[in-house]
Amino acid sequence: MPIEVRRKERESSENLIKRFTRRIQQSGTLMRVRRNRFYNEGKSKIQRRDEALYKTRIRKEIDRLKKLGKFNEESLRELRRKMKE
Repeated sequence: MPIEVRRKERESSENLIKRFTRRIQQSGTLMRVRRNRFYNEGKSKIQRRDEALYKTRIRKEIDRLKKLGKFNEESLRELRRKMKE
């Protein structure tokens, strides 16, 4: 429900702004917006599972490369690129 304040006859713009601000505060709109401002909906169960699987596959491959002595930053970038596809 939008809050609407009309200018009264011979009312200064300062008074109009004060009336508008008061109406906003009384309606609770400002508190509701501030409460929800940084709300972040959590990840779904499927997203969390997929991330966990991705991390375990990456970790397993990194350990394998380290044992072979072929692990470096370039191989890590290449591995991440491959896994995302």
